[in-house]
Amino acid sequence: MDPRTAAHVLGQIAAHLELRGESSFKSRAYEQAATALLAIDTDDLAPMYRSGELARTRGLGPATLSVVRDLIESGESSYLEQLRATTPPGLLELLRVPGLGTAKIHKLHEALGIDSIESLEQAARDGRVAKLPRYGPKTAEKLLKGIGLLRAAGTQRLYPQGAAEGARVVAMVRAHPDVVAAEVAGSIRRRRETVGDVDVVAACSRSPDSVAASFANAPGVRSARTTGAGSRAITYVDGTCIDVHCVARDDFAIALWRATGSSDHLDAVGARLAERGFALEGDRLIDERHAVVPIADERTLYEHAGLAFVPPELREGQGEIEAAAAGRLPTLVEPTDIRGVLHCHSTWSDGKATIAQMADAARERGWSYIGITDHSQAAFYASGLSRERVLAQHDEIDAINASRSDVRVLKGVEADILADGSLDYGDDLLDRFDYVVASVHSRFTMDRATMTARVLRALDDPHLTILGHPTGRLLLSRAPYAIDIDAVLEKAAAVGAAVELNADPHRLDLDWRHIPRARALGVPIEIGPDAHSPRGLDHMTTGVGIARKRGLAARDVLHTRSADDVLAFARVRRARGAR
Repeated sequence: MDPRTAAHVLGQIAAHLELRGESSFKSRAYEQAATALLAIDTDDLAPMYRSGELARTRGLGPATLSVVRDLIESGESSYLEQLRATTPPGLLELLRVPGLGTAKIHKLHEALGIDSIESLEQAARDGRVAKLPRYGPKTAEKLLKGIGLLRAAGTQRLYPQGAAEGARVVAMVRAHPDVVAAEVAGSIRRRRETVGDVDVVAACSRSPDSVAASFANAPGVRSARTTGAGSRAITYVDGTCIDVHCVARDDFAIALWRATGSSDHLDAVGARLAERGFALEGDRLIDERHAVVPIADERTLYEHAGLAFVPPELREGQGEIEAAAAGRLPTLVEPTDIRGVLHCHSTWSDGKATIAQMADAARERGWSYIGITDHSQAAFYASGLSRERVLAQHDEIDAINASRSDVRVLKGVEADILADGSLDYGDDLLDRFDYVVASVHSRFTMDRATMTARVLRALDDPHLTILGHPTGRLLLSRAPYAIDIDAVLEKAAAVGAAVELNADPHRLDLDWRHIPRARALGVPIEIGPDAHSPRGLDHMTTGVGIARKRGLAARDVLHTRSADDVLAFARVRRARGAR
């Protein structure tokens, strides 16, 4: 029994348990066990089970281990079959519809017999959903939008999920005895906010097609098809799709460049090469004498095109070729440039860790400061802070800062932008914060003009230091609200406010496509982890990757500055507004 198949079974069990309303602890245990199995580098779990090594693997417990034993001994899971026998198969698919939780699924199934996405769509369209108590036309409309988003997303996943799968796949490819080098390519290497199939390029010491065929015949593969010499499109039992491209060693650099894309970028580089008398034939570069030009790495290929090396994140066909030709590519921001973080939550509102624990986690990541921005009182759903609790939290922060010198804790808040554009809390309380992140958390359905006016009014308040997640999108589940983002960026520039690139992988908002406009206007970008736990601080890796996609340098990012400089930025912002 291979790890991927076993992990898929455990994942299916977790989904069934969630659908049945079992405790989240129980379903999460199966999810964690599935993740643990995916990290195991073997084609067969049986020897590890018999030796006892599997039982000692972190993340596996008696219940999940018994499922693996069942799979090893019989090839099936009796527990999963029991769960399937009492669950209409289409209900599992309903869990994928944005905004549709288990309680609603049960109600829709019991009241209307809905047991699939298709039957849900029909019931939402013909009015049956709207007639249910506490539902109505708006709920039916939201469900239809959720189904539309699900279909539009297809096999897309959030970047961190795709990157983790890519790391597992490339590790498997590199372990092949005839593979001398392998790299992840495609949208993962370009750090797109959502990714589809995993593209991997491998340099081989023997027949590339034979190596590709061996991957296609590996355990856990559900189907495979040939897409070219040395290339296979492979689908695993859990639905994961990979495109593996096996090439000779000398062809690796161009093959990696091709598989990375984007198509617009490839076409533009190809045109530059043609102007200089070169031609691309497959994964080789040919000169005017029809001789093969050795290409040791991608940098060499760009040199032949008369271009500076273009980092993979920038390869989107959006001005990077012109910048590379003119020598104007920026030195992109690096994770090591970040000196602190400014958008974090604690147990004072809806976070999972204390302020001291968050400060410890910041120190472990090499940062010198962390801003705590718990929710304001209007965010009652997130235990927003009353005035009294704000004052008590500030006393705690003062005590923490007095007791340590390794990490400085800044007094921030994520203040709701209310429906009329005013900020939650009065001026006297807002004055007590070192800085203010202000965000829209309600009334998302306003029309474009009204929402834009709401945010522009908020930017008029000099307490607003950073505009948080400015379009409100949730990737693959909620579209951005209607807003004139150009007008917002122009206003931020005029008043001296920063704009957030929220690094939560579900948001990544500001969209990277708007970053050049912000940069041209001189609007500082704050890359906010929106961390609700120490682990959430690691969102910064994804956020920095997105910042790099449109050329942000360290100087463009607010918190590559010292804590004193960040606080000075907030004071200047308030002073400008007071004049």
